[in-house]
Amino acid sequence: MVYPRILLLLACLLFPALLPAQEQPPARVVTTRVVHEEVAENSGFLGLFYYNRSSRVSSEVAGLVENVTVREGDLVKEGDSLLRLDIEMLDKEIEASRIRMAQLELRIDHARKNFERLEKLYGREGVSEKDYDDARYAYEDARKEKQATEKALERLLIEKRKSVITAPFDGVILAKNVEKGEWVVPGRELVRVGSTADLFVRVPVAETLLQFITMGREVEVEINAFQRKLTGTLEDIEPAADPRTKNVFLKVRVPRLPELAGVAENMSATVRVPTGAKRELAMLPRDALIKFQGQDFVYTVRDGKAAMLPVHIVTYLGDRVGADNPHFEPGLAVVIEGNERLRPDQPVTVTEQK
Repeated sequence: MVYPRILLLLACLLFPALLPAQEQPPARVVTTRVVHEEVAENSGFLGLFYYNRSSRVSSEVAGLVENVTVREGDLVKEGDSLLRLDIEMLDKEIEASRIRMAQLELRIDHARKNFERLEKLYGREGVSEKDYDDARYAYEDARKEKQATEKALERLLIEKRKSVITAPFDGVILAKNVEKGEWVVPGRELVRVGSTADLFVRVPVAETLLQFITMGREVEVEINAFQRKLTGTLEDIEPAADPRTKNVFLKVRVPRLPELAGVAENMSATVRVPTGAKRELAMLPRDALIKFQGQDFVYTVRDGKAAMLPVHIVTYLGDRVGADNPHFEPGLAVVIEGNERLRPDQPVTVTEQK
């Protein structure tokens, strides 16, 4: 009869679980082998970004600010204009000085001709010694006056050049303490520039950890605001420890990267610092890690199916992590591509092994 068939069809539509189960197709994955290495355990310590090299830029000349060309946070190149002083009156002085130079050229030419004429007459005793000396002194005086005027003009031109205050090096504007229309005097801090080539993280650690720390070692740095990880270098230790906590301060150099343009001084960073002696650990690529209910896991392949293994991370080393779980034996295959869509016991096909 038709009615039982209709009822069966409706039941299948309303209750899909009644349909026969369909097996998932094998997932295509890429795997790599676990290796064991001797590495040091590390832990994350909170530090603050700072610019190890900064300049409190001031003006060498006094003047009225005509224009400020930067804002706090701007990136600048060495030699870029930061602000300009008004030079209208200075230009007038330069123009007047050049006119005086032209007048002195005429005086010198006249004095030279007069001196040369009297010099010939003096040789034939046609003029007195006084007249001859007066002519020679007038000529020399005009020449000296020209030299003094040239120096004064050079000074005015230097002052004009220094009326444009420029960046001393490639950096970021950390502070701007001047606005258009203000009168500035020499020595006043106008702009503070931090060198982008000298960005560091200052990290306090217990003095007992110094035995595990080697200068020049690369360490992981995470910019907490952006959750961005990069590799820094342990460069130095500040010479003074905290007298209360006995912590010492590590200086970690951060590489010069375009994405660090948004990093502000005193922003926080987590730096993974060695906290123990070296020991043998299983090294896993970070690409193999997945998060499940807040825990770290990796997938391996057993009998052609995906199997999850928990990961206890002991140390971070660039794009790899070190784990101390006993199930990570050397040579064990872990999934590094295709793991984000896997499910436990799902059939897999290994397309490549790296």
